[in-house]
Amino acid sequence: MKHNNALGKVYLVGAGPGATDLITVRGAKLLAKADIVFHDALVEPEMLALCPQATLVPVGKRCGKLSSAQHFINKRLVDAAHKYQTIVRLKGGDPMLFGRADEELRSLKDTGIEVEVVPGITAALAGAASIGQSLTLRGVSRSVAFVTLAQATENPGHGEPLANPSADTLVYYMGRKDASRIAQQLIEQSPNHGINTPVQILEAVSTPRERQWGSTLSELAAGKADQWFDRSSPALIMIGEALRTVSIGHHQSKVEPNTRAA
Repeated sequence: MKHNNALGKVYLVGAGPGATDLITVRGAKLLAKADIVFHDALVEPEMLALCPQATLVPVGKRCGKLSSAQHFINKRLVDAAHKYQTIVRLKGGDPMLFGRADEELRSLKDTGIEVEVVPGITAALAGAASIGQSLTLRGVSRSVAFVTLAQATENPGHGEPLANPSADTLVYYMGRKDASRIAQQLIEQSPNHGINTPVQILEAVSTPRERQWGSTLSELAAGKADQWFDRSSPALIMIGEALRTVSIGHHQSKVEPNTRAA
């Protein structure tokens, strides 16, 4: 709690892909001294144990679920800076990738509040580490694209976001409900991704609940992964020839999900 009239400082901290010990040392130290922590729904409970002294405020931001409107989160961060000294906005993965950090940064800076970004490991990199396969490969993949089809529910855009990027390896965030459509469009439109292109899907990357599904673009297009998905877990879809050294047709899980997609 602040004891003077000076404004507090806000830190946008990347929680990393899920595992508590994959947050950065800087991020963990900030959690340990934070007065208040505004956290995403995807942040693991074990991560929040790093800040027992802080007031915890859940602000949703889970794809497909009811969440706090972004403008309301912005206002709460501004209000907190008038009351607390150290404010942490804890975001899953990295704040600067599909985290809407730009809106929070702009809102805080416009009101004269000091803000700092602490990066985190994004899910795509943790996923590549988990399957032991680089997203780039000499002579095969020289480019990687991170893509999301998710749109802000309070301000949806017109037209479809980039669904056919021209990169060798593609990583789709929050793509579970569009998985078959993504595969169909790539088969039809992408010269770099044919029916036999390897696909790796990972859920709850780096956590004890992590699950993996490996097959081909044609199998994904045919809906073969639809019944495998767990609605309660974040999914990452990785597509590209660089993944071919990973065995095709394997489905691994550390635990069985409680809920399957219909």
